[in-house]
Amino acid sequence: MTTTQLRKDAARNWDRIVAIARVLVDQGVTLQLNDVARRAGLGVGTVYRHFATPEALLETVATPCLEALAAHGEQALADTDPWSALESFLTRTLDAQITDASLALVTAAPTDALPRTTELRQSLTTTGTELLNRAREAAVVRPDLSAADLVPLMCGIAHAVTIHGGTPAERINTAHRYLAALLGGLRAIPSST
Repeated sequence: MTTTQLRKDAARNWDRIVAIARVLVDQGVTLQLNDVARRAGLGVGTVYRHFATPEALLETVATPCLEALAAHGEQALADTDPWSALESFLTRTLDAQITDASLALVTAAPTDALPRTTELRQSLTTTGTELLNRAREAAVVRPDLSAADLVPLMCGIAHAVTIHGGTPAERINTAHRYLAALLGGLRAIPSST
């Protein structure tokens, strides 16, 4: 067997493992590497060679979502309208929380298994803070709102939408309604002259 063939097999196994993990996460099943191996039709050793822990596999599943959010954050930072930039970033973040079950699990974890996850989470935190600071400096958002307030507020909306239930489209619509209400409360009240 050639080295190239092994690399193709390894890549195929990696893709299969991640695909199975994605399905399990979407179904709300806690990842267990032995279970993933069984469902993928692979040996446990193969799964462990690719992913040392279930957390590493979960973070790999979440990486495309985190990368898309980071890319959108870069676009939001390029927006010259501070309110529009913040609103766009929060909307995209909330949409991801509602549509990707891996995101909440990874962002709620106290530590990261993969350096890439740490890098992406830090990027998102930095972006959110910068967007909020720009909005505060432009006096379009309440001055008492801190970056530390944003995460629990967004998580609260995502949790409320999850409890509300419904189809994916209904959950997104509900999330957007709740976010609109939150954003209305975040807007700075113009001072009367």
